[in-house]
Amino acid sequence: MNLNRTNIFIAISAALLMVLIIQINWIFETANVKEELFNEKANMVLARTTDALSADTMTCKNMEIRVGENEIHKIDSLFNHYMNFYNFHVAYTFEVKPGVDRTTKEPNFTTNIYPKQPQACYQKSLDEVTSKTGFELKLLFPEKQQYINTEMGTMFITSIILILIVLVMFWRTILSLIKEKKISEHTTDFLNNMTHEFKTPLTNIALAGKMMTKDSTIHQEGKIKHYTGIILEENEKLRLQVEQVLSMTALERGEIPLQKRKLDLHQLIIDSSKSISIQIENEQGTLNLNLNANKFVIMGDKTHLTNALSNLIDNAIKYSKGKPELSIQTFNSDHNIIVIISDKGIGIEKEYQKKVFDKFFRVPTGDVHDVKGFGLGLAYVKKIIEMHQGTIELQSEKGRGTTFTILLPNV
Repeated sequence: MNLNRTNIFIAISAALLMVLIIQINWIFETANVKEELFNEKANMVLARTTDALSADTMTCKNMEIRVGENEIHKIDSLFNHYMNFYNFHVAYTFEVKPGVDRTTKEPNFTTNIYPKQPQACYQKSLDEVTSKTGFELKLLFPEKQQYINTEMGTMFITSIILILIVLVMFWRTILSLIKEKKISEHTTDFLNNMTHEFKTPLTNIALAGKMMTKDSTIHQEGKIKHYTGIILEENEKLRLQVEQVLSMTALERGEIPLQKRKLDLHQLIIDSSKSISIQIENEQGTLNLNLNANKFVIMGDKTHLTNALSNLIDNAIKYSKGKPELSIQTFNSDHNIIVIISDKGIGIEKEYQKKVFDKFFRVPTGDVHDVKGFGLGLAYVKKIIEMHQGTIELQSEKGRGTTFTILLPNV
């Protein structure tokens, strides 16, 4: 992968991560500010209430004896007044802790008992209000956290949405980086394979040309034909390799329109098998055809479908150990025809099965050039099948063979 592009991806990822950290930190900072403001208002309400109580002589005298309903109502009215005064609209409760009688040393009054639950508590000694010792007024807020969240309101929701967006963008950037890395690795392998594949025929052409130049007996017709045959054969290999690369590129760009017409798929399979039968015979292998489909007419491009089928059969031969054992069968399912191409070759390990249709990918075999190719064959096959509104699936087991299942719609 281009170094500059890698650096850009890393910079974008770092920037997104920084934005995420800043945004999360901003949420916590805002929450802290809101909580500090809440505490300040609560303490101000409590302080003003106790000041007002100390100025109310009658209430103070009554509280010396006991805290009754009138005193509770008075305290509640003061709290309510100062809560409104400071624009502090939140549910609250309060407690007046009993003082200790100077003669009995026992508590001489109690007040409302509220449900025990986690809640914000603000308390203040009322010793200056009455002569009782240990006399405290508590202001409690059961819904403090909900109030702070509500105060943050739109900012909080917007921040959460922004954090989610940043996380998605960060994740997509990482995925893009991983994808680019894989493409880079596949492209490097492809270039290495292409260099090797192109080098072999070019070397053979060059050697044949040199032999024709240096061989003193080149005037013999047999040797001229031999060297010329080598040059023509290697030139044809080179042409086919270049054509394969260009065809795949053109298909990706949509530059090769399919010439669809009604085709007898059974005849297409037979023709493809015949064209490659020499290789099977040369390896002393077998090919069994079980064409059992009753409806086998499809709309398709004869050239590209023939190439796709030939590619699958060719792969089955190349990846067989010893004598190739191939079978092709067809049957109908609903309004489709199913083509199954099976072999008993070396198979494909499970970890590679999802990658075999990727462009430039080749299953590792220990020696990258054991089997010639660019890793474009199955990518081409899948593209052609999909352009015919079909599907192709792979089933394989290491050491036991591979099966390709093709589904194409009938006419």
